[in-house]
Amino acid sequence: MSNLNTTDEREIGTAGEQLSTAPREESATTVPALGVIGWARWFWRQLTSMRVALILLFLLSLGAIPGSLIPQNSVDEMKVEAFKGDHTTLTPLYEKLQFFDVYSSVWFSAIYILLFISLIGCIVPRTGQFVGQLRSRPPGAPKKLTRLPAYTTWRTEAEPEQVREAALAVLRKRRFRSHTAGDAVAAEKGYLREAGNLLFHIALIVMLIAFGWGQLFKFEGGKLVLEGDGFSNTRTQYDDFRPGTLFTDEDLVPFSFGLDAFEGTYERTGPQRGTPRTFEAHVTYSEGVDGKPKKKVVQVNKPLVVDGTKVYLNAHGYAPVVSVKDGRGKEIYRNAVPLLPQDDNITSTGAIKVLDGYRDANGEKTQLGFQAFFVPTFAGNGKGTMFSQFPALDYPVLALNGFHGSLGVDSGLPQNVYQLDPSKMEMFKDGSGNQLKQRLRPGETMTLPDGAGSITFEGVEEWASFQISRQPAAGWALTGAVAAIAGLAGSLFIQRRRVWVRAVPGPDGVTVVEMAGLGRSESAKLPEELADLAVELHTQAPTAPEPESGTGSESDQPSEEPAEGAEK
Repeated sequence: MSNLNTTDEREIGTAGEQLSTAPREESATTVPALGVIGWARWFWRQLTSMRVALILLFLLSLGAIPGSLIPQNSVDEMKVEAFKGDHTTLTPLYEKLQFFDVYSSVWFSAIYILLFISLIGCIVPRTGQFVGQLRSRPPGAPKKLTRLPAYTTWRTEAEPEQVREAALAVLRKRRFRSHTAGDAVAAEKGYLREAGNLLFHIALIVMLIAFGWGQLFKFEGGKLVLEGDGFSNTRTQYDDFRPGTLFTDEDLVPFSFGLDAFEGTYERTGPQRGTPRTFEAHVTYSEGVDGKPKKKVVQVNKPLVVDGTKVYLNAHGYAPVVSVKDGRGKEIYRNAVPLLPQDDNITSTGAIKVLDGYRDANGEKTQLGFQAFFVPTFAGNGKGTMFSQFPALDYPVLALNGFHGSLGVDSGLPQNVYQLDPSKMEMFKDGSGNQLKQRLRPGETMTLPDGAGSITFEGVEEWASFQISRQPAAGWALTGAVAAIAGLAGSLFIQRRRVWVRAVPGPDGVTVVEMAGLGRSESAKLPEELADLAVELHTQAPTAPEPESGTGSESDQPSEEPAEGAEK
């Protein structure tokens, strides 16, 4: 391949200009002009370069890793406290790096804001350039089409004007933007590639705005509801509540619902034994303060939606109903106590706390606490450990051990309702001096020693856990994600290319047709497309017959220097 001279390079560069709206990257060795304005201009050009935007996008993805692996205060403060207790060495470092509040940290916010500015700085000038390209015409043909990567030529008896008119018709039929420029037809196609690039970047900005808006005004909370109980969408009703930075209680949509029944059925045979087949909560809800009650079945991934607030069915479990009597036989406690599932067969643990109303055998006020372990389907004594064999209530058993003393609730410190702190309590002991423990079936009673009373396993109720959340910009985020994928697909699979068709009379009066193509990037499809166009144009401007060989005048002999358009 011959080397391009300076003139050829300049001509091809002109023909190939504006095939992309990407800004030109400056050399890293470029030294900015001295002074504040010079440094500011240099910093802005670096920030709005595609290289820096990709680096910031990578850093944003990298910064989300600790937010996914390390417990976050905005998600579960109890998990954060447990993590700190288990990792006393790492905790001071993580706190300094704000790893427990990644998404609201200074460094994550800085990356987020810089990426936002960088994308805007990229999009604004590129949009102006793209609009200008749409309004302009494809540039004229370079002098030497033979220098372009895709090229073909032939001679025809058709007149040059006829060839150019036929080329215009063929190119416009193929949806090329084309016009006649001098002795050639210039055409261009593939503008959707640059539109896809712009759409991708605009979609990223939409996603960033949606993410930021959602973080500021969102809320998310959880509520465990027993069958027959209900929930009202007020902040005090939540078991846990995680609001956005600018969220206020006035943003809560007024509605309420009650759990009529939970229905769960499970596969009983085969390798999928225990897998849920029916998992749904039947609720009655009302919108507003005095809305009309409506029925709804809430299923996994099929939430109850009330004015943008979604109520998801999260989990299910059991709540043993127990009653406690003091030494005088007076019932001082009866309640359904929700227990937390520990496995797929709903083996559950929790605590039963009797805070008020109990007096011991001496008539002194004290508090009772019981560690509870529940299985909905017990294998039976001597048939394995105390773990459930199936998630349904086939053979429920409740195992208890008891304590008396102070539960520690009067200290003012928050407690986990599912855990018992026996540090200030004494365990009940049986006649042998061992810890009092007993397994109970529904209707059975465990008698406390020394006339301290009794606890009875009355039955089992079911509960469902709901996640109530509102993401005000979730729709915009989804729209941005879909648009980003569409834009990226367009920018990857659509090729921006230009085609020129030159028709000029040769030295012997026969028209010489030249066709050449230039794309933004090298692709095997460009020569194929040029060949298809040439075949279609050739039907209207067929190849002229070769001149007969023989002696003739000097003027009939072929020239030593072939016509420029006949070069191959």
